[in-house]
Amino acid sequence: MLRYTLMRLGVFAGCLVVAWGAVYSGIFPRGFGASNFFWVVLLAMVISAPISWVVLRKERERASVQVVGRVDRMKANLDANRSQEDTAGTAGRTS
Repeated sequence: MLRYTLMRLGVFAGCLVVAWGAVYSGIFPRGFGASNFFWVVLLAMVISAPISWVVLRKERERASVQVVGRVDRMKANLDANRSQEDTAGTAGRTS
């Protein structure tokens, strides 16, 4: 998951540089007054989202498999703990 996050931040950083260059070269319009920085960041976010969706598909699926595995292990541990508590509870009642 960390690898996917770092790759996504890398795509965003690349898009931020490209958006900054496009705004300051006149390809995209500048923001009004002090909002230019926020305009460039918003533009980079809009550009990086579909790029990340397509380019990082395999990494996202790999991260998803890891998360599902962790959730399944947690559920199994919870079920095991519940069964131990049920066993201990019934043993305490019978004695």
